[in-house]
Amino acid sequence: MINNVKKKIAEIETGLPSKTLADGTVSKVTVVPFYDRTGLIQETIGTLESALSHEILISIIVIIVLIFNLRASIIVSFLLPVGVLMTFIAMKWMGVDANIVALSGIAIAIGVMVDIGIVDVENIIRHLEMPENENARGKRLVQVIYEATSEVRGAVTVALATTVVSFLPVFVMEGAEGKLFTPLAFTKTFALLASYVLGMIVLPTLAYYFFNFRIDTKRTRNVFNWILIVAGVLIVSIWGIWPALALLAIGVNNLLAPRWPENRKHFTNLINIAITLLFAVYYLAIGWLPLGAHISNFSNYLFVGSIIALVLLLLSLIVYFYVPVLKWALRNKWTFMALPIATILFGILAWQGVHRVFGFVPEGIQKTDTWQSFNKTFPGLGKEFMPALNEGSFLLMPTSMPHAGIEMNQEYVEILDKRLSAIPEVEIAVGKWGRINSALDPAPVQMFENTINYLPEFILDENGHRMQFKVDKEGSYLLQDGSTYNRERDGYRKLTKEQLVPDKNGDNFRQWRAEIKRPDDIWNEIVKVTNIPGLTSAPRLQPIETRLVMLSTGMRAPMGLKVYGPDLETIEKAGIQLETFLKEVPSIKAPSVFYDRAVGAPYIEIKLNRPAISRYGMAVQDVQEILQVAVGGMALTTSVEGRERFPIRVRYARELRSSPEEIKKILVPSMTGVQIPLGELADITYTRGPQMIRSENTFLNGYVIFDKVEGRAEVDVVEDAQKFLKEKIASGELVLQSGVSYAFAGNYENQIRATKRLAIVIPISLIVVFLLLYFQFKTFTASSIHFSGVFVAFAGGFIMLWLYSQPWFLNFSISGVEMRDMFQIHTINLSVAVWVGFIALFGIATDDGVLMGTYIHQVFEERNPKTVEEVREAVVIAGSKRVRPAMMTSAVAIIALLPVLSSTGKGADIMIPMAIPTFGGMIIQTMTMFVVPVLQCFWREGEVRKEQKRLATQTLSIGEEENHE
Repeated sequence: MINNVKKKIAEIETGLPSKTLADGTVSKVTVVPFYDRTGLIQETIGTLESALSHEILISIIVIIVLIFNLRASIIVSFLLPVGVLMTFIAMKWMGVDANIVALSGIAIAIGVMVDIGIVDVENIIRHLEMPENENARGKRLVQVIYEATSEVRGAVTVALATTVVSFLPVFVMEGAEGKLFTPLAFTKTFALLASYVLGMIVLPTLAYYFFNFRIDTKRTRNVFNWILIVAGVLIVSIWGIWPALALLAIGVNNLLAPRWPENRKHFTNLINIAITLLFAVYYLAIGWLPLGAHISNFSNYLFVGSIIALVLLLLSLIVYFYVPVLKWALRNKWTFMALPIATILFGILAWQGVHRVFGFVPEGIQKTDTWQSFNKTFPGLGKEFMPALNEGSFLLMPTSMPHAGIEMNQEYVEILDKRLSAIPEVEIAVGKWGRINSALDPAPVQMFENTINYLPEFILDENGHRMQFKVDKEGSYLLQDGSTYNRERDGYRKLTKEQLVPDKNGDNFRQWRAEIKRPDDIWNEIVKVTNIPGLTSAPRLQPIETRLVMLSTGMRAPMGLKVYGPDLETIEKAGIQLETFLKEVPSIKAPSVFYDRAVGAPYIEIKLNRPAISRYGMAVQDVQEILQVAVGGMALTTSVEGRERFPIRVRYARELRSSPEEIKKILVPSMTGVQIPLGELADITYTRGPQMIRSENTFLNGYVIFDKVEGRAEVDVVEDAQKFLKEKIASGELVLQSGVSYAFAGNYENQIRATKRLAIVIPISLIVVFLLLYFQFKTFTASSIHFSGVFVAFAGGFIMLWLYSQPWFLNFSISGVEMRDMFQIHTINLSVAVWVGFIALFGIATDDGVLMGTYIHQVFEERNPKTVEEVREAVVIAGSKRVRPAMMTSAVAIIALLPVLSSTGKGADIMIPMAIPTFGGMIIQTMTMFVVPVLQCFWREGEVRKEQKRLATQTLSIGEEENHE
């Protein structure tokens, strides 16, 4: 639509008026857009595209490391890009637009999309490593692949089904949240179904061709390796793609393979894997640049490699020590189970807070310093409707006093535009006051709207990606005019991309001053320069956000109070009272509290003096006709100019009708022809009247708008205000007149509605997940054991949200870069976006447990253990066979989210809250690798003991009968 508008503007520009000035310059009327959302759209999609590409690459790296087999890694890695492409095809077919939230569905599904490939390929490799399957080729290889995939197909299908079903709550969302997140549910479902189709059909075929392919002759191998070397050299020399050197290195390494001793022949494969990893990590590092573009590529390379190595090392340690730890846990079941139970309690405490979980504690204990400190550490999560999307623009909406005149308001607009444009980070500021000639804009003349577009932090290209510019050895930017610019040497200076020299290997150019770290700092500068006497303060608003709020509530703020009453005077009195008390609420920003004065605009009131009119022999109609012509204006005729019609109106000049004194001088002819001044026929005075009359549900109302202090959640602020006002009314300090009532409105209403809907559909979704587990395992006990992963992962998500609110979490720097800034560590409130992240987590929380439990069932059916020791041995054997693929799937899901958590561009505000619960839940969910076997052992040992007791009782009965005989 935006492109169509631009195309139409380009069409009409040729016909716009132009004029040649005296100096020969052509002055032409042009259309200059000041509010164009094309950049926002491109930046948000660019942010997610970058995160998505980094996720795919980092997943491939993790797969190579964990599987440690290049052929197998290629098979699994193939599923990711092809699965994403299939998702885009499904989006096109279903009419789902590629917006920030829709693409986020693919981003959070990446870690799950490779699960089926990892599990299948790992099991195929395990079967091929068996002595009887060594060097399997042809039909034998087909049989091995069939047996390996069939062995895990049931578990994979159930795991994928639970993931898809868990997203049903998103499909039934309504209102704004439904329109926002339904595309995400579609794309995530498309991505998972695409991966399943590829895993069912394509993966076994690829596995056959890749594992069946052998280069049996030395000559063929040499030709193949020389092709790799030549391809690498050509790609680097022609296109300058340095990662292509990996082909050259692999080719050389393969040519040198015969030189290795027989006992070290496997080194060739290890070196090829190492080369692939080194270049893949390098390509990821220069694309991701987690430490920032101002830090060297080598430092970013080391950082990315270290993060991947650290996570993989921790998970590898779990695999390495799994058997001894599991044996200890099986011997000390209750001691081990204290850990997941404590984790779940910790998660509940982080979610609800001390005051809700331990509200039953006596008041005397709650007043102690220890308890207060405990309560401060675990206050519970704040609640809000949605985290605000960074739109790259602000909407400043102050108001003047109702009695301010037209000239004063025009002066205010000019002052605001000049002061806002003087802020270095502001690109353009355009102010508007009052209303346009449209019934869709019912704004009073006291309302101002200043659209403020600020520069992005770094210069971006048309696709929303950071541009790189040439720098010299000293770090100074080279300019097109041949000069250089160094911020430390020359100070802050505004430069455009046309002034700089683009360079793919250069540095990004930061457009903000050093003290400006985030958009909130720009807003603080705006508030500072717009503190003008006669203008009220304004809450922090953005254009799209404001339009949505105004459409849903009618208010120009995300939070506010609607005051209802019998008349405007009563409403205004109550509104001013409520304004005074709301300023005392600690969580409300006092300067932002303002009651929109409904009464206060000056009106000229003309009261006709009927006795005086009759004394002069006049009719009321005669006086009204003169007033209509002199003050209001009367259309006498119409001017026809071509196809256009213009009414010709007549009335007094403005200076003869602008005040009561001037209006009194208007002459009215009497019956005798004497001209009588209007002041003798009417009483003319100023009176206070409504600037705008609002109503809702047939009741007159007024608005008290306010904003929260930084760091507080919207719903918590509203609840604090509700409690405060109720206390003041109960104490008698706040007395409202008869017929007056109030109600809080804004995003608070949306959050309440969304929470009520989720409170119904999430339990239903979890019940369906449980039923799927029941259909797989056929018993209530086994299904409950595998469903336990949901509770552990649920707690892990809340623990991660709690850590994000702690000032000490990741409070250190690397290469001068604060880790809290890099990973966007700040307080995350419980919003619809966070709940969507939890919904995504519920679906994958049972995957590892299902994978582990399915094989435990198979082992028990094969071994049929009769004693407690045999039960424990069977559990250990089953666990040891499935811990590696389970850890692989967890590692990919965890590491793949790191690019999302570190993204900083437009749209990251929505992605990060969705990713945090999944990231934290998957980390804690690795505990299910031990929880499921331990619970299985509890159950199986109980069954064995019952059977032993039954046999013992039966034997005893038989012995007694024999003795009796």
